Amino acid sequence: MYVLYIANKNYSSWSLRPWVLMRELAIPFSERLVRFDDPSAWSRFRAISPSGKVPCLVDGNTTVWESLAIAEYLAERHPAVWPADRAARAYARSAAAEMHAGFFELRNRCSMSCGVRIRLHEIPDALTRDIARLEALWGDGLSRFGGPFLAGAGFTAVDAFFAPVAFRAQTYGLHLGADAAAYVGRLLELDSMRRWYADGVAETFRDEPHEKEMAGIGRIIEDLRAR
Repeated sequence: MYVLYIANKNYSSWSLRPWVLMRELAIPFSERLVRFDDPSAWSRFRAISPSGKVPCLVDGNTTVWESLAIAEYLAERHPAVWPADRAARAYARSAAAEMHAGFFELRNRCSMSCGVRIRLHEIPDALTRDIARLEALWGDGLSRFGGPFLAGAGFTAVDAFFAPVAFRAQTYGLHLGADAAAYVGRLLELDSMRRWYADGVAETFRDEPHEKEMAGIGRIIEDLRAR
C-alpha cells in the first residue's frame, strides 16, 4: 500500500493535493502526519524524501516527492488521475502545472489556514490579476469540457491542484464570479474536502510564522479551530 507523508492539515496546502486526489479516486493509502513543530521533522523527512519536505509518497522501495510528480506517478497505475480525452488531458496538465509554478501573489498573500476567516487589509493589483487569471482558467475548462469539474464529469488531478484555492477563497472571502464561486462550492462539498477540513479545524497546533503572516495581511474575523 502507498504511504503518503503530509504535514498539518490546517496549513499544508501542498499535502492536500495528493491526499484529496487519492481519497476522491479511492486509491488506498496509509497517511503519516508529522507536525511542523516536531523537532525531528527535518531529519525524519530527510530520511524519506531528498527534499526533506512534504508531500512525499512511498511505494515500496520507490519514493516520489513534489505533488505534481506524485500525480504523474499515480497516473501510471490509475488512469483516472488524468482525463481520458486527449484535449481535456492536455488542458488539465497545463492548468495543474500553472498552479504548481505560478499564482505567487495568491499563494503568498493568502496562505492556507482552513479554520479561520480573514478580511484582507488590501487587494493589491497582483492579487487581482491572479484572481482574474484563475477565473479565466477555470472558465475555459468548465466551458470546454462541460463540468462539473475542470476537465469534465470526473474529479481529476487538475481539481486536486486547485483544492487549496477553494479553502483560500473561503478563508479570505475572495470575490469570484458566479461560475468560479460555484466551482469552489463544489470542491468544498466533496467528502474528501470535508474530511480534511474537519481534521484541520480539530488541530490545536499553531505555527507562529503562519499566524503572524495572517495577522499582518488582514483582520481575523473568525477562528473556528479547536482550542
